[in-house]
Amino acid sequence: MKKVLLAMAIFVGMVSAATAQTKTDVPAKAKEVAAKPATTKTAPAPAATTKTPATPKPAATTKTTPAPAPGVKLKADGTPDKRYKDAPAKSTGPLKADGTPDLRYKKNKKG
Repeated sequence: MKKVLLAMAIFVGMVSAATAQTKTDVPAKAKEVAAKPATTKTAPAPAATTKTPATPKPAATTKTTPAPAPGVKLKADGTPDKRYKDAPAKSTGPLKADGTPDLRYKKNKKG
């Protein structure tokens, strides 16, 4: 039995070696690729444009930010500080045992 298995292993090895790719196959495939005509795309000619003088910019306006909601912490520049969580929204629907909203109900879904 050992001799049969050894003979089969040798046979499989020889077959796989015989069907392996050789270096002579690679250039033939490269020639086929090179023989195909290369398609080149030409860029459309840029349209002739005339430069118009730049219009003067209006005076700089100051940005006004809307007043933050009460209890919102602000940074030194006046923008809301994102490090703090907002107060959790109170849901009117049923809650799970741990107190979080049960999202199986439509009342608790956001959208």
